[in-house]
Amino acid sequence: MSLESVRAWLAEHAPDLPIIETKISTATVDLAAEALGVEPGRIAKTLAIRVKDETFLLVTRGDARLDNQKTKAQFGGRPRMLGADETLDVTSHPVGGVCPFGLPAALPIYLDVSLRAFDEVYPAAGSLNSSVRVTPKRLSALVARSWVDICRLPAETAEPADA
Repeated sequence: MSLESVRAWLAEHAPDLPIIETKISTATVDLAAEALGVEPGRIAKTLAIRVKDETFLLVTRGDARLDNQKTKAQFGGRPRMLGADETLDVTSHPVGGVCPFGLPAALPIYLDVSLRAFDEVYPAAGSLNSSVRVTPKRLSALVARSWVDICRLPAETAEPADA
C-alpha cells in the first residue's frame, strides 16, 4: 500500500514528520488546500515527467505550472507528463497522492524554486487523503537532487506559442 511505503520511509528518514490524514480528499491542489486550511501555493504537488529517456519527479508549488521552454532549456527536451498508470508503476503512488517519499526505486527528484516562497509546504503522502508538513529546505535535504527553475506562477505571462 502506497501510504504504508511512505509511512515506512518517513519512519526511517524523517521520524519527526508526522503524516496528516484527513477525512476528505486531498487529491487535487484545491481539495488539499481546503482540507489543510492553507493557500493552494503551499501544496507541494509532485509531477512525474519524462524528457527524452529520463524519467524524474518534480515537486513544485500547487499554483505553479510547468513551463515547456524552461524545461527544454534545463533538460534538453520537451517534457511529457506520465499517464496515471505509468505514474503508479514508477512511484507506487496513485495520481492525487504522488509524492517523493517511499518510492519503489530511486528516481531523480527536483524541487522547483517556486517552493522557496513558503516557510512550510504540504506534499502528499502516498494516498488521496494524506500529506506531510515540511520546510522546503528540509524537503530538499531529504529527497532532492537539486533545485530547478522550470515553472511559472499564475501572475506570470502566458507561455508563448511554440514556433
